Amino acid sequence: QVQLVESGGGLVQAGGSLRLSCAARGSIFGINTMGWYRQAPGKQRELVATITSGGFTDYGDSVKGRFTISRGNAENSVYLQMNSLKPDDTAVYYCHALVRTTAWGPYTSSWGQGTQVTVSS
Repeated sequence: QVQLVESGGGLVQAGGSLRLSCAARGSIFGINTMGWYRQAPGKQRELVATITSGGFTDYGDSVKGRFTISRGNAENSVYLQMNSLKPDDTAVYYCHALVRTTAWGPYTSSWGQGTQVTVSS
C-alpha cells in the first residue's frame, strides 16, 4: 500500500509564498510522474504542476511563472514552491503520483489527502 503525505499548507497574504511537500511511503518499486492538483469550492479539480522521473515539468496556465515543482533527491518526494500567491490560488492542494509496487506491475494512481492553502486579499 502506498501513502502520499502532504505538508506545508496554511494561510498567507496575497503576494506571499508557501512551499508544499509530499512524500510517498510504503511498498514502492518505482515512481513515474508526481504532481500537484487543486480543487477550490464549487470547482473541478485542476492541474497545478507535474514532473516526470526524467525531470520534465508541466504547469497549469494560471500558475506558470509563479509556481515551481521539483523532485527530492530520494525521488520519492515532490515539492511545490508557490510565489506571488493570489486569492484565486485558494484551494485544497492534492499530491498525486504514478507508482508501481513491483518490477513487473503497472503504474497506478495514488492521491494524498490534501492540504488547504488559503490566500487572503
